[in-house]
Amino acid sequence: MKKLLEISTLSITLRGFLLPFAYHFRDQGWQVDGMACGISSCTYCMSAFDRVWEVEWSRNPLDPRNLLTAPRIIQDVIEQGEYDIVHVHTPVAAFVTRYALKNWRKQPRPQVIYTAHGFHFHPHGQPLKNAVFLALEKLAGQWTDYLVVINREDEESAKRYKLISPERLKYMPGIGVDTQHYSFDATTHAEVERVRQELGLTSDTPLFLSVAELSKRKHPEDVLRAFARMAHPTACLAFAGLGPLMDQMQQLASQLRVENQVRFLGYRKDIPILMSGAVATVLASEQEGLPRCVMESMCLGVPVIGTEIRGTRDLLEEGCGLLVKVGDVQGLADAMTWILDHPQEAHMIGKRGRERMASYDVRYVIKLHENLYAEAMLAESLPQNFQPAR
Repeated sequence: MKKLLEISTLSITLRGFLLPFAYHFRDQGWQVDGMACGISSCTYCMSAFDRVWEVEWSRNPLDPRNLLTAPRIIQDVIEQGEYDIVHVHTPVAAFVTRYALKNWRKQPRPQVIYTAHGFHFHPHGQPLKNAVFLALEKLAGQWTDYLVVINREDEESAKRYKLISPERLKYMPGIGVDTQHYSFDATTHAEVERVRQELGLTSDTPLFLSVAELSKRKHPEDVLRAFARMAHPTACLAFAGLGPLMDQMQQLASQLRVENQVRFLGYRKDIPILMSGAVATVLASEQEGLPRCVMESMCLGVPVIGTEIRGTRDLLEEGCGLLVKVGDVQGLADAMTWILDHPQEAHMIGKRGRERMASYDVRYVIKLHENLYAEAMLAESLPQNFQPAR
């Protein structure tokens, strides 16, 4: 039996992105285990993985606790599990796991694959933080068998900084989106009308939707200020998500005198329905890997307004969405106004976006993982002196 261990810093990553992979490879006869902080309290993870392993670590890459206790736990689990492949996600889990296995001498040695869901060094990051994360990626690249990147900017960065040998660098279009679930035909008109009534909207009220954590990195304040600057009295803006800026955002809506036009929805399980009832979705982030909310909106044919950053740019370029500079409030306002003033052109943008999503479908991305794992398993079976230098 082939054995795979999926590792992330927090269980929310496994739950949000990797459960389809766990179910698929288990159906193929693999043993698939998961490791993360908080995984044993995640019922979805408990059912998706054969076994789950708890590990305590901090999201702060400089916290010394990450290198004092976690490596021993990882080593013990991997020695016990005898995994063929260890697939790591998120920066802290990826670095600590690779550090724990850097001098692994027991045979067979698992192949270590790291999927970078957006490097934590990027053009809009602070110089010191960028330098720290780049240094860590360079160091850990020596202990990595395969590096998977999910946007073209990270692919170029990996090449430029020589994080890994070219033959071990793999580009994949994200970790997949279920185009059948986020389908134009999967949501009924009645469901959309029910949600719009819940929000207190009439049938002709244009709704802009932002699906994102209310945090500094996501720039929700820019979206709110842009909406207020539109000065469109019949439009509505809804934020779906939680975060540390919730109270501040609610106060700002009152200060801008648009509190009656803005809805703070918190965590929602009906995102496809909300998106289907919107004229556009808006994401003003300064950092993303490949934003899932943008892909979901595109699958539904709902136009997206996003910032010119890696990942988002990959998705929206060539007329598949509207792009503005990070922090450009007036640009966001102009884009939102354009959506309202050009409904036919906006519809065509949504149509092009939906067509683009075929190559991001989770079933296609799972097939790419099958190919990668087969290559890794072959490399594992070769004599050590036949393996490329790491």
